[in-house]
Amino acid sequence: MSSSSKEEGGGVSAANRGSWSSFLRSIASFNGDLASLTAPPFILGTISLSEFSGYWAEHPDIFVAPARASNPEERAKLVLKWFLTTLKQQYCSRSDNEGNEKKPLNPFLGELHIGQWPSVVVEKEGWETGVTTLVSEQVRQVDSNRASSRNQKHGITLQGYNAQKASFSRTIHVKQIGHALLRLDKFNEDYLITIPALHIEGLIYGTPFVELNDKTYIVSSTGYISKIDYSGKGWIGGKKNSFTATLYQEGKEKDTLYSVEGQWSNGFTIHKGGKKSGTFDESFAPKKIELLQYPSPENLSIWEAKRRWAPVVKAILNKDMDTTNHEKSLIENEQREMRKQEAAKGVEWQRWFFVKKQNDPLFDKLAKPIGERIEADKTGGIWRFDADHAKQYISQIPEMQQAHVLERAGLM
Repeated sequence: MSSSSKEEGGGVSAANRGSWSSFLRSIASFNGDLASLTAPPFILGTISLSEFSGYWAEHPDIFVAPARASNPEERAKLVLKWFLTTLKQQYCSRSDNEGNEKKPLNPFLGELHIGQWPSVVVEKEGWETGVTTLVSEQVRQVDSNRASSRNQKHGITLQGYNAQKASFSRTIHVKQIGHALLRLDKFNEDYLITIPALHIEGLIYGTPFVELNDKTYIVSSTGYISKIDYSGKGWIGGKKNSFTATLYQEGKEKDTLYSVEGQWSNGFTIHKGGKKSGTFDESFAPKKIELLQYPSPENLSIWEAKRRWAPVVKAILNKDMDTTNHEKSLIENEQREMRKQEAAKGVEWQRWFFVKKQNDPLFDKLAKPIGERIEADKTGGIWRFDADHAKQYISQIPEMQQAHVLERAGLM
């Protein structure tokens, strides 16, 4: 007889249930950052954290839409809409595909994820999205992944970073440290986007899924602010992955310009004005996504996630836990040896695409209305995409030239 999924470990196979219970006990008694804790191979996912930014522009038409709007209020609404459409892919697509949330692979220092979303023609409207490129790089050994996405045709650039600190209190809680900056060239307009905290539901049953916490903001240089409040199903009622959002002008939070309500995993509705007094504007339901395109693993550089993690992913898919452990250890031990050699020589790993900055006046300006801090001490510095640095450095490395890294990053 199979166990009920509502029993402890009920969502885990019988063969792995003992390991699952041991894992739960270990995280409950662990005092440090849970990201450093070794997870049982059977709960490992098949993608690295460096690949998560690959969800940013899976709706290319929605990503570039703000650059096509002439009104700043409309642009602010469209940026909010774009952000909300990314949440399903970022936080629950793995649950949908694999049955429950898996622990992503921890990126190694220097790990890359590079690809392009090809141009598509928007149905019924006839305009083209243009090619959107993505460059994601792990710039720190223990956390801090940076990514930059650019659509040259519409003059829109998104770059951001994310570090995670996980802790346990009845379940796993993850504080995400970081932000994103969106730039619309045509309008000389910038947006600061903060990142939600999250926790894991269903952990004790072996059927984990993500629930977002608290609130995040999107702040425009034109004076518009979006506030998104997240709520879960709760004990009494409600729907999982629920949220509400409002768009208003700075200093006029009670004068709602747009309101949004729904589930970030299952669609939402936008009203002009307040939720009760406003009028219907538009709705969004999950639709077909455009996947990031990249060459097959053998044609990538050894620094790219899809090639370097391929043996580990193959073993996970084959449910071969011994080989999973072996291949994963090879990468981890190789990284430890590289750090030892660098320390002995007194040198620091050279980043591929990103450079460290002392400060960021744009962030400081946009963050002021919401009291956000950059927390550079927790992310190893302020890192920003630098095309000139990337061209100069990567062009000197034959292996990266052979893999056409600069071309795929949109820099050639």
